[in-house]
Amino acid sequence: MSGVRAVVIGVGNEFRSDDGIGPAVATAIAELGLPGVSVTLCDGEPAGLLDVWTDVELAIVVDAVLCEPCTPGRIWRTTIDALGGATRAASSHALGIPDALPLGRALGRLPGELIVIAVEAAGLDLGVGMSEPVAAAVPQVVDAVLTELARLGISTGQVGTARPLDGSRVRDHGSTRRPAGNS
Repeated sequence: MSGVRAVVIGVGNEFRSDDGIGPAVATAIAELGLPGVSVTLCDGEPAGLLDVWTDVELAIVVDAVLCEPCTPGRIWRTTIDALGGATRAASSHALGIPDALPLGRALGRLPGELIVIAVEAAGLDLGVGMSEPVAAAVPQVVDAVLTELARLGISTGQVGTARPLDGSRVRDHGSTRRPAGNS
């Protein structure tokens, strides 16, 4: 991945309703054609994550999460440090980021910085199309990704594209809400 400084990883499956948030955001970012940014889709399998985020300055993972209680469309941002102690999958997948982190540490295959942007899902049942609140969150998640890339000095070239996130809709890892586990 010569010349690639950042990778945006859309985790999910567009055929499992709200699990399509990762692919939808990845597609929107890919359409911008940002220099120095690689965009990929991933099913959340740990080896696949290691393959795409090794040796980049910044990896941004976008995924759906199930939470209790649930506020569909609520956006969470967390970091590798906050995920460091996780012992079970927090996403909609049986294996995922919490499983990839210890493996990546052991193999020396972590990015310089890892940001996870997760969106609370209403459901992950089979079917095409996200719920209304999750679909409505896509532009905010795209903006959150662009904000993270801008911190790295990567210009989006899209004047007026990134907007401030609504703090009432974005939660950090310190919130009292916790992912409910696997679907």
